[in-house]
Amino acid sequence: MAEKCLEETMHDPRGYVAVIEGGIPTAVTGTAGEAGAHGKVSGHTMLDTTVKVVKGAQATIAYGTCATYGGVQAAAPNPTKAKGVTDVVPGAPVVNVPGCPPNPFNLVGTIVHYLTKGIPELDDIGRPWAFFGESVHENCPRQDHFDYGEFAESFGSEEARKGWCLRKLGCRGPETYNNCPTVKFNQINWPVEAGHPCIGCSQPNFWDGEDWGGISYMYADLTEW
Repeated sequence: MAEKCLEETMHDPRGYVAVIEGGIPTAVTGTAGEAGAHGKVSGHTMLDTTVKVVKGAQATIAYGTCATYGGVQAAAPNPTKAKGVTDVVPGAPVVNVPGCPPNPFNLVGTIVHYLTKGIPELDDIGRPWAFFGESVHENCPRQDHFDYGEFAESFGSEEARKGWCLRKLGCRGPETYNNCPTVKFNQINWPVEAGHPCIGCSQPNFWDGEDWGGISYMYADLTEW
């Protein structure tokens, strides 16, 4: 029934918008040397299905950091050669809605914008400006402490309990773009408000990218900020 619904949707004369979740395995494996064989549904590789569906769609929403940029599946050593949608189907009209997990508000907002006004304005890595136009740091409730150079040195410290900045504890808010501080998850809470640093989950190369520079980066000289 799922395959039947997919085929009917893809042949609907009104067209369709695809929403894809999860990293896409592309590694060649097995005795037959099949590409993407690490992930199959109904006998078809996720790679083949993704290419077929995206190429026929009026637009595609890649939902979650795995679907947008590879995410944890693409972390080293990435044995399945997992990739995001734009790397698998280059040139296709794709809107990236990253996050690990992604906020459903951003997905619904993207869909509503598409239905009423078309594809939203995107940044240079395919994210809607409306949701990813400002850094987490810009709207963080701990920003005043950052500005005054007040940093918590440990999670159990009195400074951490007072809401001091978590930059020295690994917070990636200054280089992460998302609306977590203003929309929150379930409109109730988000990691920094709950006492945990932002981990940069909506950025490309999340987990082990060179642009993060590893843990040592988190303890670099803060005077540049």
